[in-house]
Amino acid sequence: MKNLKLLSLRAAIIITLGVVSFAATQARAASAAAIDTASRAALRDLYAANSKAHAIGMQAIAVLVFPSITKAGFVVAAQHGDGALITKHGTAGYYNTVAASYGLQAGLQKFGYALFFINRRAMNHLHERGGWALGSAPTEERFRCLTRR
Repeated sequence: MKNLKLLSLRAAIIITLGVVSFAATQARAASAAAIDTASRAALRDLYAANSKAHAIGMQAIAVLVFPSITKAGFVVAAQHGDGALITKHGTAGYYNTVAASYGLQAGLQKFGYALFFINRRAMNHLHERGGWALGSAPTEERFRCLTRR
């Protein structure tokens, strides 16, 4: 019985992730210009609010910024956001993040985050795979490259 509930929960998360991930692109994807503007503004705000983030940003070769991620759910939740990979030479590509989670949760939340790439090896890992997955049970988060410049 317990295995059946766990299997059902995993299936619900996979289905939720699939629905969020493959929803109509026009309905959820922002334009490159809008993503650039929002990502750069979010990074400026982060640097202004947190001197340690600014110091790390000055050392980083790139920052993957997701300015607005929306998470919604009740027990099973899904989240989605678009972002830009910002280097010292401009925007290097556009990414999206999708995630699903389960547990005691209910509601709607908006947030943003930035991932700092400190060395070339980390950047190569991102580019070789076209994205990657982070997390552990009960959360799985995926980053997918939309376009690279």
